[in-house]
Amino acid sequence: MAVTVLVPTALQQFTENKSVLECSASNISGLLDSLEVSCPGIKSRLCDDQGKLRRFLNVYVNSEDIRFLEGAETTLKDGDEVSIVPAVAGG
Repeated sequence: MAVTVLVPTALQQFTENKSVLECSASNISGLLDSLEVSCPGIKSRLCDDQGKLRRFLNVYVNSEDIRFLEGAETTLKDGDEVSIVPAVAGG
């Protein structure tokens, strides 16, 4: 199943400067593993030492925040769009 992944500029050094990737995965956790295979080193930027998504990242599936869905176990289906968005803070 093909899922479109929108990659922020800060992570494009791992994707050969591509802002959009196609991956196959049944859930977000599997997507992270798939991204690591095709883009070595990216998972350590997305996940902490326990393998959980970093707190400063927001991940959306079809514009829905996965924190309000099933987190890393959020199911993906063919044609879904996953956006990785670094949190922005300032004052």
